[in-house]
Amino acid sequence: MSEMLRIEMDGPVAHLILNRPEKRNALSAELVEHMYQAMLSLNANDSLRVVVIRSAEKPFCAGADLGYLTQLRSNTLEENEADSQRLRQLFDAIYLSPKYIISQVEGPALAGGCGLATLADCCVATPDATFGYTEVKIGFVPALVMVYLREKVSGAVMSDILLSGRVFGADEAKSLQLVQQVVPAEEIAQFVQNHANQICDTTSSQALAKVKEMMRAIPAMSRDKALDYAAKQNAQARGSEDCRKGIDAFLNKQPLKWR
Repeated sequence: MSEMLRIEMDGPVAHLILNRPEKRNALSAELVEHMYQAMLSLNANDSLRVVVIRSAEKPFCAGADLGYLTQLRSNTLEENEADSQRLRQLFDAIYLSPKYIISQVEGPALAGGCGLATLADCCVATPDATFGYTEVKIGFVPALVMVYLREKVSGAVMSDILLSGRVFGADEAKSLQLVQQVVPAEEIAQFVQNHANQICDTTSSQALAKVKEMMRAIPAMSRDKALDYAAKQNAQARGSEDCRKGIDAFLNKQPLKWR
């Protein structure tokens, strides 16, 4: 892996670490590709349960690299669309991952960096972290992140934060449900580690992956189709190895750890 992206393994927990402090951890084409390939590998690793996305130093991620944006101005429409598709592949690899994704946000998470942070299943931020979909301020549009964001917040919230491009703090981000926990800077690493360990110890990887899959699929379905799909998933889950293991432990009043 390149110096701009580090991977650290801690048992069933992988840390994907942005390491471009001189560029405010901005997303270049090279970093996007490295992150995408890393996520493909982590998603396919059956021994992994949790992926933590964080930065080696503040900020978390300042969005697109300015030098990269300069280059895009001379690209053809087809070249820019291909580039957008590569970013979409990265975002999908994170959002649709069967693993539990935690983003550990310290410092600013802006534009594409804000999208990256809020793709996670659980976003944990320090009190000084800031968030904002600032694209409209430079004549750009938060096109890709909008699709993921609509599954997390209401249309009114989207209108506010996407159309104004304003930057807001961690507490407001939590009130908007973009952040799940605000933790003091000196405690965030331990908090994230404890939360990751709790997920590994107390949840079935099989069930967690299936719930995530269903959560992503159901919003696009009609009510009847969603219920048919849910009934089928319910029936299939009853026959799974993890379900049998969990029910046996419950009936026999035995402690159960999933690793």
